[in-house]
Amino acid sequence: MEFFDKVGKAALGSRLRLMTAAVTDDAAKIYELYGVDFVPKWFPVFYTLAEEREITITEIANEIGHSQPSVSKIIQEMIAAGLVEESSKTEDKRKNNVVLSEKGIAISQIVKQQLEDIDVAIESLISEAKHNLWAALEEWEFLLEQKSLIKRVSEQKKQRESKDVKIVAYTAEYQDAFKALNVEWISTYFEMEEADYKALDNPEDYILKKGGKILVALYENEPVGVCALIKMNNPEYDFEMAKMAVSPKAQGKNIGWLLGKEIVRTAKELGAKKIYLESNTILKPAINLYYKLGFEKVFGLETPYKRCNIQMELVL
Repeated sequence: MEFFDKVGKAALGSRLRLMTAAVTDDAAKIYELYGVDFVPKWFPVFYTLAEEREITITEIANEIGHSQPSVSKIIQEMIAAGLVEESSKTEDKRKNNVVLSEKGIAISQIVKQQLEDIDVAIESLISEAKHNLWAALEEWEFLLEQKSLIKRVSEQKKQRESKDVKIVAYTAEYQDAFKALNVEWISTYFEMEEADYKALDNPEDYILKKGGKILVALYENEPVGVCALIKMNNPEYDFEMAKMAVSPKAQGKNIGWLLGKEIVRTAKELGAKKIYLESNTILKPAINLYYKLGFEKVFGLETPYKRCNIQMELVL
């Protein structure tokens, strides 16, 4: 169709729904062809009952991957049509077992023949096609189970938007943003501490003049992320990666990852062998980011922050 040619792969859902509607419409006609008064949507439940003979609604739902309310509704429709009945054999009154009625069993024999004919017809269609849709569906289901479509689109969105992010060196014009971005996230989860004010109120003296660096992430020329590399007086560590903050309105653009990578690259340029950081485990996205950058947990260093409950290092 011209519409799908215009829209392309973004219309995958619409195209699948259209094809599903066509197949479902034909399915209703196929039942008529075999003289069976049957609704196509009943088939997964009906087939399961024909195979299992007696089973609970919950077990049917688990078997076919439908919700229990959906299966319950279909069961009620099939009971009204005389195809299914509640079992009187079970002694456990807590279980709502259902079975095919005599009418349902008779129809199942006709449906069995029908399925054999459909299977041959589908095989014929597969042989005529260049691509095996049935095999492709199985493969797509597996791939989407590993990583959903929303996850894939989200990653693409991040990748595209991250191209518009620019990482620049700190200058005095970014002092307000450096402080505001950090105060915003610290105040959201914790309380500002004395060590925070020392770094944020006077980054020139506390960080830059001591040999450290501050990087600023710009998105559409607005400072939306910051991160500092602070020189340490420690024989084991050269720098501390600290004061990383990203504006909530700019999250989802890979800004933390871009800042982190640039900080690591900058540390290497400065000849660093190890980078240290402190954080808190309630900040799960941040902790995941640090692991992704290659940081590992360490223990035992003295910290000026009450909120610190995890220490990490990166060997360069």
